[in-house]
Amino acid sequence: MNASVPTPITAWLESLRPRTLPLTFASIVVGSAIAAWHNSLKPGVALLVLLTAGLLQILSNLANDYGDAAKGSDKEDRIGPLRGMQKGMITQAQMKQALVITVMLNAIAGGSLIAVACEQPSDIIGFLMLGVLSIIAAITYTVGTKPYGYLGLGDVSVLVFFGWLSVAGTYYLQTHSFNNMVMLPATACGLLATAVLNINNLRDIDSDRANGKNTLAVQLGPQRARVYHVLLLSSAVLCFALCNLHSPWGWLFLLAIPLLVCHALRVLRNPTPVGMRPMLEHMVKAALLTNLLFAIGVALS
Repeated sequence: MNASVPTPITAWLESLRPRTLPLTFASIVVGSAIAAWHNSLKPGVALLVLLTAGLLQILSNLANDYGDAAKGSDKEDRIGPLRGMQKGMITQAQMKQALVITVMLNAIAGGSLIAVACEQPSDIIGFLMLGVLSIIAAITYTVGTKPYGYLGLGDVSVLVFFGWLSVAGTYYLQTHSFNNMVMLPATACGLLATAVLNINNLRDIDSDRANGKNTLAVQLGPQRARVYHVLLLSSAVLCFALCNLHSPWGWLFLLAIPLLVCHALRVLRNPTPVGMRPMLEHMVKAALLTNLLFAIGVALS
């Protein structure tokens, strides 16, 4: 069979977007590395956090496809890849069923995590509320009458859920304590994830504007959104630098600086949306490398 011919399996893989998972997992690895640095690593809890975070990312991906398809935001003239629903390979009813199943899987994974990791009633209630909020946020990014992704609030959501909650939450579930220091790498991870979203929005800026999807990139305009992108990268590096692990290994993440600088220069020098297509994969790799190098540095410290 010709690999270019879409099949139901490839259509679902396109909607699941497994390539988005490594960056999601990287934040969990950073939180776990900091927990290990404080001699509190719990591998079983860390694995359950990875599973829960992965399922939340998949839920967000499916809901994103459903919402954009239902609103007609993703059309054939879009620079980014068309997914299963846009190609007509997945029906609206099938996607709704997939969303229900994924929500159930999230509830099972999240409930298991709470049962294993939480020791106090206040922690159980708190993480139950965070779990429900995370599921709602994953769905309402593009689904509903007023999805927040269409109002330019996606960047804030990514910072909160893929930075602060992912890293600090992972750390807390293993240590059962909170340390202000963990918010610096949590912010850095969130800023790098936000930079990935910003590149995606810069790529789709023309089609998003035409279809009423007012992302932050649309609101800022292409030039200022590129300056904003550089600020995201430089702020992330600064947050990692301020961690001060009192060990040379704590600076291991600096090895990723040349890749980040190269990426930033290419984004600034290419003003076209189509030029951002290869930059998306480049940004994902740069963010993943930076996070993992920091985590390794923490572990070695």
